Amino acid sequence: MKHKWHIAGFSSGIGRLLAEMTLAGLVLGTLGACATAQSPQAAPNKVAGTWRMVRAVVDPDGAAKPAYGTRPQGMLVFTTDMHYVEVLTDGNVPRFASGVRGQGTDEENRRAMSGSIGMFGRYTVDRQGDFSGNVVEGATFPNWIGNVRTTAELRLRVEGNRMFEEFRRPDGTRIAIEFERVR
Repeated sequence: MKHKWHIAGFSSGIGRLLAEMTLAGLVLGTLGACATAQSPQAAPNKVAGTWRMVRAVVDPDGAAKPAYGTRPQGMLVFTTDMHYVEVLTDGNVPRFASGVRGQGTDEENRRAMSGSIGMFGRYTVDRQGDFSGNVVEGATFPNWIGNVRTTAELRLRVEGNRMFEEFRRPDGTRIAIEFERVR
């Protein structure tokens, strides 16, 4: 069986079939590109990354005080698969005299507990890429485990390489934390 390969003239056979397929591909590709350009896409996740705490203020009765002492230390990591880990500590909390975590005195344990918090869980962002809420799956303060927090309880705002976290404790005390992007 002989085929005519008159691609230039598209007269018949495989040449015509190839030309029709190419034309169909171009039309479909153009339509697909137009549809993609017109359909709204979600913005990039603004909170994803690693953040270092640079400042934390607790504001009981309108008097701003350091929330994690004069040397706040902490990291907040938001992964692109929508998980987070946050560990915040007071860099001035003294070491335990025993050197053993489970053998601190009542006072050492009280200072360690009140001068730090650690938690992890899942989070969400809205179509603009802004933080929209989280679920606490584990925490050093067990009462928080299972909490679902929306922007009504917890607000995170990204401005360039800075992120600002604001929330209120159950007693109404306002907490404000500032982070800088590490990566």
